[in-house]
Amino acid sequence: MTAPSWVDPVDVHAVAEGAEALFGKVFGGQADGVWAAPGRVNLIGEHVDYAGGLVLPFALPYVTTVAVRARRDGRLHCASTHTGEPWQGDLSEVAPGHRIGWAAYVAGVVWALRYSGALSAETGFDVAVHSCVPVGSGLSSSAALECAVALAVADLLGLPTDANGRSALITACVRAENEIAGAATGGMDQTVAMLAHPGHALLLDCRSKATRFVPIDFESANGRLIVIDTNAPHRLVDGQYGNRRAALEKACAELGVNTLRDIDDEDSALRTLTSPESVKRARHVLSEISRVREVVELLERGRIADIGSLLTSSHLSLRDDYEVSSVELDSAVDAALEAGAWGARMTGGGFGGSALALVPVDRVEDVVDNILRCAARASLPTPQFLSAEPSHPAHRV
Repeated sequence: MTAPSWVDPVDVHAVAEGAEALFGKVFGGQADGVWAAPGRVNLIGEHVDYAGGLVLPFALPYVTTVAVRARRDGRLHCASTHTGEPWQGDLSEVAPGHRIGWAAYVAGVVWALRYSGALSAETGFDVAVHSCVPVGSGLSSSAALECAVALAVADLLGLPTDANGRSALITACVRAENEIAGAATGGMDQTVAMLAHPGHALLLDCRSKATRFVPIDFESANGRLIVIDTNAPHRLVDGQYGNRRAALEKACAELGVNTLRDIDDEDSALRTLTSPESVKRARHVLSEISRVREVVELLERGRIADIGSLLTSSHLSLRDDYEVSSVELDSAVDAALEAGAWGARMTGGGFGGSALALVPVDRVEDVVDNILRCAARASLPTPQFLSAEPSHPAHRV
């Protein structure tokens, strides 16, 4: 078996140097500063954010950095080491429905802050982007970019960056992704990128927006959480993601509630639904919210290994009731469990992307080898592996 392809975290200052080098090459001179924001993994609580549920993400030690310089002509100039297509334009032309490719995640943030009245019409920026968050892995590289840009703009213009200030920046980032980039995000990714705390997951109530930190210490249980990037492309373009949301909306309408969090008697609610599809989708959401609560309780009692069975149950629910898994994700999860993982599940939107596995330290090598072996046997893309340690929020480098 060949050595596994581990994607090691890169020191944030090294990533920042990449952004600064690009800035000098494209724009000349020096940036006013460099800012970083992390990718994230969701430990549990999948496809419940838009149902008013509970989610438990944490920041990863993989960041996107932006080197930024303010302008006074109302224009935005963007470049990235990950694309050969720089973008520039007048910010007055940025609007919902006006597609501008990858730069929408940058321009959308500035647009949202201008729309809120935080920026003047004359304010513009030069932005150079360099990242070590694997793109397309389901680890929220887009939110990392948005949050790095939002914090940069706030710092340069003297906007508040305390807890309340970051809340406003989160709102701007969500609007950017929803209305300019055209992606239906619920805000979990941006929230954890802005508010994360090392050594902790962030419990987010997507109905009330309340947050609290939950300590995670995998080493204390002689365990390790690994992220498995299956290298399978996301398959959301066929409308399946939208279909899942529509099924939940139909279930809520039939039950006469705004969100499934408003249900008092879950068993009665599931018996009331007339569509088999609605029953399956609602059952996943209701059971997943319960699993999040159980995981939080176990983590707060230091029972790390015991969350494994709940992670696996989450995957089975996502696979069977919500039907958002894929052959690559199922292969990774099954192989991890077969080789001795305490638990494993897909993470992110599904239809490709990444899985995670909670593994005893002395079984990590066996788990990784078996995942690679099973992928090769099924002629699937070769997975990559990332470290999953709760890390820092967006910050100036």
